[in-house]
Amino acid sequence: MNRRNAIKRLGALAAAAAIGSTGLVGASGMITENKGFMKILAINGSSRKHGNTGDMIDVVLSELSELGHTVERIDFAGHTINPCKACFACAGKRNCVFSDDIFREVYERMTEADVIIIGSPTYSADVSSTIKAVIERASVVSDTNPGMFRHKIGAGIVVGRRAGTMNALDTINRFFLNKEMFVAGSTYWNIAYGRLPGEALNDAEGVATMRNLGKNIAWLLSRLA
Repeated sequence: MNRRNAIKRLGALAAAAAIGSTGLVGASGMITENKGFMKILAINGSSRKHGNTGDMIDVVLSELSELGHTVERIDFAGHTINPCKACFACAGKRNCVFSDDIFREVYERMTEADVIIIGSPTYSADVSSTIKAVIERASVVSDTNPGMFRHKIGAGIVVGRRAGTMNALDTINRFFLNKEMFVAGSTYWNIAYGRLPGEALNDAEGVATMRNLGKNIAWLLSRLA
């Protein structure tokens, strides 16, 4: 069975995908929209748009889209997120003042979402550089404009070949916790293992963990709605 059919079998592509017309989504991600209850934003921090991290994100999103929630996935493959300049000019402006990359639009989508899912491969025992840049810049903007992520739901997803996955997951979770968000967990750490594209789908425990993560996010949404 090839990788695409395996994803379909898992139900990860159960909802029809509609490619957005805006620059960010059209170039780097997909939107699956339903007449749903809540907005779920998934950020794929992998340098590979169709890699293991994206596969695991799709497994989680399938559980949510089937319930009617609106899900959106942004892929960072092909994009560079510049590091924070620590100028604090964002104070009172509710977004970064620099528009030389896609961060401003990503941050706006984050503030609009009820659920933020951040997925990353494990590079050098931590998250990818693009995810790290987003976390650092989003932290400064939200610190200078308090409460922008308060009471949202956050979930981290990490894929690795072998070691360093816990460090990467901790980096994502600390961002959520420091922003007054509710962090969703699963039956095990939100981690799957694989190296080449498609290999994580063979990690049965990892896939089951992602499915259950989607169910737990849905449960939280039902309690917080």
